[in-house]
Amino acid sequence: MDIKKVATYVVSVFILYTIITSPHRAAELVGVGFEGISSAAKGVGEFMTALVG
Repeated sequence: MDIKKVATYVVSVFILYTIITSPHRAAELVGVGFEGISSAAKGVGEFMTALVG
């Protein structure tokens, strides 16, 4: 089997298990993930602004 397929399957099963067994914790993790993405995007925007300015 392809390692990438196996890894994707394992991660998918883990995510489903987490959502089913602890939906509140899963929601917190999603929130933290979106905060991280938002912070990264803000940082990139500030960096680009500094390059232009």
